[in-house]
Amino acid sequence: MIRAVIVDDELKGRETLRTLIMRHCKGIEVVGMADSVASGVTLIRNAAPDLVFLDIEMPGGNGFDLLDKVKDKNFEIIFTTAYSQYAIKAIRFSALDYLLKPVNPQELQDAVLKVAQLLSASTSNRRNVDALLSNLQENNEPKKLALPNTEGVAFVNLDEIIRCMADANYTGIYLTSGKKILVARTLKDYEELLSEDDFCRVHHAHLINLRHVREYIKGEGGTVLMSDGTRVEVSRRKKNEFLERLKAI
Repeated sequence: MIRAVIVDDELKGRETLRTLIMRHCKGIEVVGMADSVASGVTLIRNAAPDLVFLDIEMPGGNGFDLLDKVKDKNFEIIFTTAYSQYAIKAIRFSALDYLLKPVNPQELQDAVLKVAQLLSASTSNRRNVDALLSNLQENNEPKKLALPNTEGVAFVNLDEIIRCMADANYTGIYLTSGKKILVARTLKDYEELLSEDDFCRVHHAHLINLRHVREYIKGEGGTVLMSDGTRVEVSRRKKNEFLERLKAI
């Protein structure tokens, strides 16, 4: 049985989420609820939960303040929020789960299943939380990306990523160190996550870091020479967008 607590300043939000958990998530026991950062910290210390459903915006602080105040983060986290795109971006960069309010039962089940898999495998998202808190201090723009892989989770700065290449439902991340990290996420996922951070999809199989472009060779679509010596084809359909993005760097 997974012991869970809910931290949310709205009574209706707490009760609704508890009801959804009871109806749709077998193997989860809600052992307590709190309505603020202070009461949430106390609840976590006393209840020692496996999982915390954590609201982001609360009076007297937010969910990130709570995490900063909890010394031993021996629990998994699913964030709940009605807004705050900036916070959601930081959470996604850190490979943590979140639920948008009103909570969808299927998305709740999916998030809880991931937590159950982590707990059964004796792995933890604790380093992801550390990455999240670090990202939140980066002038409102996350700079460190969590890359879940077969060895655990790698954390890389965006400027270390040269290019991302599609590999079926996986993505190969190529770094300045010469290392390749294979991640069980699609290239489309990383395109959505990184498009505002000087990354551009130049081909159906390639997302590149524009700051690592060393040369553009003209052609029907053209070819890009990257900082690691790799030549990447630019599709004809993506050519104009790529050139405009490149000018803006």
